[in-house]
Amino acid sequence: MKALRTASVWAVFAGWWVLLPALAQNPARSTAEAVRSHFVSVNRRVLEMAKDFPEDKYDFRLKPEMRSFAAVIVHIASGNVYAAKAGRGENVKWDELDPNRYKNKSDAVALLEKSIADAQATLNTWRDDSFAVSVEPWLEVTEHTAEHYGLLVAYYRANGLIPPASRPSK
Repeated sequence: MKALRTASVWAVFAGWWVLLPALAQNPARSTAEAVRSHFVSVNRRVLEMAKDFPEDKYDFRLKPEMRSFAAVIVHIASGNVYAAKAGRGENVKWDELDPNRYKNKSDAVALLEKSIADAQATLNTWRDDSFAVSVEPWLEVTEHTAEHYGLLVAYYRANGLIPPASRPSK
């Protein structure tokens, strides 16, 4: 019985010896870090798709009444423009950019890149403690972009293509 108790104590100490360094290496992220990293991550994935999707399929629609792939990219950029302005404290509505103003893939990609850069620049001006007051507009826009990321995956699959994030690593 004493040997079992001693073994149990050693097992607990051994477990803590293994677990504690792992916990110390992965401290919980702050709200500011989480919001910033999710915003950057989802926009990076959408931008990768915008650059990767074939230009001859930019007008593709899953159904006639739905937005084209290009229009979805412009719509996502509209959200980023809104976030940049709202994040700077401007009194702004979520105005839709006109997809007809962006005539081809390079126009849509350039718009998306600029919208991401502007929004990210504004996001980076926010002090960490400001996220304790509100995570908007960042949470709303990140969620919106993530929803449309999923839609863009469907555009890829409907065209027999594999989205960049789903491809095997090289």
